[in-house]
Amino acid sequence: MSAENTPNIFIVLPAYNAAKTLHRTLDEIPPSFKKNIILVDDASTDNTVQLAREAGLTVFVHEKNRGYGGNQKTCYAQALAAGADLVVMLHPDHQYDATVIPHLVQPILDGDVDAVFGSRMLGGRPIEGGMPWWKFNANVLLTAAANIVFRRYLTEIHSGFRAYSRKYLETVRFMENSDDFIFDTEIIAQGMMNKLTFQETPIVTRYFPEASSINFQRSVVYGLGIVSALFKYWLHHNGLARFKFFEPQQKT
Repeated sequence: MSAENTPNIFIVLPAYNAAKTLHRTLDEIPPSFKKNIILVDDASTDNTVQLAREAGLTVFVHEKNRGYGGNQKTCYAQALAAGADLVVMLHPDHQYDATVIPHLVQPILDGDVDAVFGSRMLGGRPIEGGMPWWKFNANVLLTAAANIVFRRYLTEIHSGFRAYSRKYLETVRFMENSDDFIFDTEIIAQGMMNKLTFQETPIVTRYFPEASSINFQRSVVYGLGIVSALFKYWLHHNGLARFKFFEPQQKT
């Protein structure tokens, strides 16, 4: 850990046109976690950057849109460069309840696991919370497929509310992942391949017009991407093919 054994906890916000929801998200972050907040703006067309800077956040700006995965790459790279021991990824669209952050990070601080994921399935009643029925069904089916391939159990692999230890982010080759939404599954698969440990905590989500969400067509592409990532994992795990991005990072 950092100096005096006090862990450096960073909150990273992968942002795109989040001006309408940014302050609501920040207001829910517990005060003790507001010291280190990084926002990476993915070429927004609104005033997200201005509001983030006025709020005192550390801001990095992509001049061209790099996609959700590309945004996360910058988030984690910048947090690690700043000395983070633990990184929480929180969407700034106010869809996730940031008051849960203490529960998200505690198992990592206790040394029990390397990553903690918020799970809408453990949170209960995601459909009542506004999740479309087709998204709920796809979520369940794709998570079940992942559990079969990984041979380890998670209730959800799609959540955008996560915490990673420095060990996790320094072990997996996240910079070699997709720049699109499939990044979230690839980084889990990399952790599974490298025998990192996971835990989940219940969360609830809010669905409203300003909350970011991919449409049905993009969801189909995302689902096919997950199937492809799982197939690559199965091939690599069984020695039938090799994919470098599943290998651990080389220590320098």
